[in-house]
This record gives sequence, structure tokens and C-alpha cells, in this order.
Amino acid sequence: MTLAIISLVIGLVILVIGADILVKGAGALAKRFGVSQTVVGLTVVAFGTSAPELVVNITAALSGDTDIAIGNVVGSNIANILLILGISAMFATLRVERSTTWKEVPFAALAIIMLFVLGNDRFFDGGTNNTLWMGDGLVLLGFFAIFMYYIWGLAMNTPAPSQNDDLPEYESGRATTYTLLGLVGLFVGGKMLVSGAVTLAEAAGISQMLIGLTIVAVGTSLPELAASVMAAQRGMADMAVGNVVGSNIFNVFWILGVTAIMEPMPLSNAANTDLLVCLGATFAMFFALSASGRHRITRIEGGVFVAAYIAYTVYLVMRG
Repeated sequence: MTLAIISLVIGLVILVIGADILVKGAGALAKRFGVSQTVVGLTVVAFGTSAPELVVNITAALSGDTDIAIGNVVGSNIANILLILGISAMFATLRVERSTTWKEVPFAALAIIMLFVLGNDRFFDGGTNNTLWMGDGLVLLGFFAIFMYYIWGLAMNTPAPSQNDDLPEYESGRATTYTLLGLVGLFVGGKMLVSGAVTLAEAAGISQMLIGLTIVAVGTSLPELAASVMAAQRGMADMAVGNVVGSNIFNVFWILGVTAIMEPMPLSNAANTDLLVCLGATFAMFFALSASGRHRITRIEGGVFVAAYIAYTVYLVMRG
């Protein structure tokens, strides 16, 4: 038990340090090579902060703990929007590019809709049980390939970012090193934190699904939280929001796609409820950004998001 607590605390410290280094390095790369903060957030930062989810899901699939795998991704996506964007917006109003509102966020909603459709075999094609099979995983990976093709086009056609005095001026080698070190820090810190949290939760007799949706989901989302808050504080709202949106898309299309190929994953009725909550959170993010064409999430809206996440967590604990 003591070792689990130590692992949790050290993991959290490494996460925070890694996030700060990653944001500095990725921001400097964006500035030096004329790549927009949105593209960096949707790719480098999103991939790095999704690494803990990938590690947890592969580990869960190999050990047959598929409830943790699904709960981890769905719970992480909910936490990314309601908790992480909410907290980030409370630090500073998040203003984003038009493409984020009208293209990337709808793509994140599509990811949840496709997961719901592919996982509900009984409802959509008369199957005997609701399961994500290898074929479903290949479909998810196909959508991931389409998303990456879109990002490539976005990177080719997005104008160079405006200068930001908060971004450091690093040479490309140093910026790349910082980015890689930050990614490693997020990976190692996330793994240590989740390992300690799961050990503590299992000692308390909590179910796998509840562990996946709460402790593991929040634990693997801490890299997104750390990176997004750091980005918001440094005036890089596009990177903060792009990180969350990109991570949500990566989580479903990439991570669940890979996991489903490795091991079939049954989808429970409770998981369907959580998918609907996730879809509702995604639409709430879209409506906040698209309202009156302002493309921003205010501090008040951030507070509402956090309150909604607290209410959802209370519901999960009551559901058991």
C-alpha cells in the first residue's frame, strides 16, 4: 500500500514536469517551423498525452481486463472535455481557430458515434452480444488514417503562427529534445500514477468498470490536464484545445482500434450510458465554441464543465 502511494505521488510530479517541458518544446517547434499550435496540439502533444491510455489498454487487453480498457478510453474522453478543458478555461479563456470548432470537434463526435454503432451489435445487426471485434478495430483504424490525412493537409495549408512572447526561442535540436523528454515524462509518470491508483482502488474492492471510468481515466488524463493547463497559462489556447480534441480522437480510433484487434471487448449496457454522456460532453464543447461564432470557452463555461464532471462522478459512484 505504501509503495502504491509513493508511485502515485512520484508519477504525478513527473507528469507535471514532463508536461511543462513538452509544451515548451512543442511550442518552440511550432514557432520555428511555421506549424500552427492547433496542428502541434492535434498531433505531437495529443499523441504524447494519449500514451498512458495506450499503455493501460494494451496491458488490460493482454490480461483480459477489457472493462478497464473500455472504461479507460470513454472515461478519459469525458474527463478530457469536462474536467480538463473546464479547468484550463478557468485559468484563461480558450480562444481557438475556426477549423477546430467546425472540423476537429465534429470529428471527435463522429468517433464516439462510430464506437456506439460498432459496439452495439444486438441493436444494429441482430448479433448475440455487444462486442468490439477485430473487424471493428480495423474500421476504427481506417477512420484514424483519414484523420491523419486531414491533419497532413491542415499542416500544409495552415499559415505560420503569430509570434508569441511566451514561447521560448530554442534551436530545433533543443526544441526536439525537450519535446521528446516531455513525452517520455508523460509516459513514465502516467504509468506510475495509474499503477499506484489501481492498486489502491483494488484494495478498496472497487469494480473494474468503475476503476476504468474514474481512477484510471482521470489518471491517464492527467498528462492532458497538465499539458493543457500549461498551454493555457502560456497563451497557447489552440494547443490546449487541440490537445484535448486530438487525444479524444486518438483514444477511440487509434487506441481502441489497436485494442480491439488484440482482444474482443464486450460492451455493457452501463458502457452505453457512458458513451452517451461522452457524446453529450462533446456536443456541449461544440455548442460553447460555436455560440455566436466566437470560437471560445469562457471561464464561466469552464466552471460549468467542471461541475458537470463532479456530478457525473457522483453518479458513477452511486451506480457502483
